[in-house]
Amino acid sequence: MIRNPAVAGQFYPGSVRGLVEEVRSCVEPDAVKTDAFGLVCPHAGYMYSGKVAGAVYSRINMPDTFIIIGPNHYGLGSDFSIATAGVWRTPLGEVRVDSLLASEILKNSKHLDEDPFAQEREHSLEVQIPFMQFFSKEFQIIPINIRHYEPDESFLQMCRDIGSGIARVVSGAGCKVTVVASTDFTHYEPQSVAREKDMAALDAIVALDATRLFRVVRERDISMCGFAPVAVTITACKLLGAKKAQLVKYMTSGDTTGDYSSVVGYGGVIITAD
Repeated sequence: MIRNPAVAGQFYPGSVRGLVEEVRSCVEPDAVKTDAFGLVCPHAGYMYSGKVAGAVYSRINMPDTFIIIGPNHYGLGSDFSIATAGVWRTPLGEVRVDSLLASEILKNSKHLDEDPFAQEREHSLEVQIPFMQFFSKEFQIIPINIRHYEPDESFLQMCRDIGSGIARVVSGAGCKVTVVASTDFTHYEPQSVAREKDMAALDAIVALDATRLFRVVRERDISMCGFAPVAVTITACKLLGAKKAQLVKYMTSGDTTGDYSSVVGYGGVIITAD
């Protein structure tokens, strides 16, 4: 299967030259790099959230495989989808799905379904890849999408189950793997409100506390589209030995537009061993 870009020319430039220039303007070439178990990265248009994503990818050593977990924005296909084969294209080239690891993750999860159709239009996965391609041409991906449910205990347990399955596979993989949770934070609230809510969610993420994240999202009514992918990522990374998470950068759409009356929040986090 070849998955052609769905949002090239919309969320990011559609030409090779334009995309390279856009990504280069977002990254931090002098940043100190580290090995990362996991990342939290935004998925809006690069003009809004690119500098947050760029700050995160600038600080990591590139793995052999990225497991990219994002929300299912469009309601297509399975509620919990994974692709175990194929090629994803962007203007910067092709990236293969890590079929071996993806197939093992599918076997180790009672919730995931093989369903690439669910990912055909999904921008939350796609927009991560050009940043990866900017820093490396030698990596594979495993795309996973999760439908939005209420942040209750039942859904949290599903996320933990998926994260546990990922950790079991990665622990025996024999290669370097980084899990990426693709999410934006508060949507369309005033800057002061969005920042307060988002910092509460980010505090839970930095504490590597998925239970607290679900509680904060529920109690504060935070319109964070990818809290489930983050919970999966936290679970997997902790089981793999992660002990620390660091907030790298936080911005809102208002920092680009100058309109702080109704913003979307973007946070970037790196999860490491210490």
